[in-house]
Amino acid sequence: MIQVNHITKAYSKKQVLQNVTLNIPNNKITTIIGPNGAGKSTLLGIIARLLTHQSGQIIIDDIQLIDWNSLDLAKKLSILKQSNSTNIKITIFEIVSFGRYPHTKGKLSKQDHQKIIEALQFVDLYDIKDKYIDQLSGGQKQRVFIAALLAQDTDYIMLDEPLNNLDMKYMVETMQLLRKLVDQKNKTIVLVLHDINFAASYSDYLIALKDGRLVREGGVDEIVSSKLLKEIYDIEFEIIQKNNKPMCLYY
Repeated sequence: MIQVNHITKAYSKKQVLQNVTLNIPNNKITTIIGPNGAGKSTLLGIIARLLTHQSGQIIIDDIQLIDWNSLDLAKKLSILKQSNSTNIKITIFEIVSFGRYPHTKGKLSKQDHQKIIEALQFVDLYDIKDKYIDQLSGGQKQRVFIAALLAQDTDYIMLDEPLNNLDMKYMVETMQLLRKLVDQKNKTIVLVLHDINFAASYSDYLIALKDGRLVREGGVDEIVSSKLLKEIYDIEFEIIQKNNKPMCLYY
């Protein structure tokens, strides 16, 4: 489990996160929601130790984040950031192989090759593994990066806005793939999303932030309510049920 205790983050005089305390459950999809400027990506970056914080602590599997050795942490937690350069001549297989670096430092064993192959097969890219990344569609590129996370073989996977710049088909495919990682590989996934309906449809647990503060955390049905979402986003919501999932109408 990941525990976030009293985290505060400020840039100059601007408070980005204010005394945020929450728990991220294991083997589930947890999605952080909230309006722009709520502190979603900052919180994710702090948990992944990409950003520092002024006060508070992060605990991963009963060990404080500051006490994790960097190499051991890279075997425990992986992250996919919003922007990833694809303007280089590199193959799908080569990118996915980078996921094994914390385990091998570049010297791939037979077992490492098997992990890479399994990751490529899981995301359905093995047959085109020798293609260059710049030849792929946006959705395929995202699957390549997710395959690299899978090859890294961490318990915790974090993704910052993984649906950005994808069309509807690839948004659905990406979320279905993340759902499979939890259901079939027992991964714990934490992601930042703007689309509430995607969050409601695929997540097990939601964390709602506003102005750097935790508004509420809990199951989808606890968070996706007209009253709470209006408090978070300052607009009216109508909630309907579809396939036993709450869906938001806000147009």
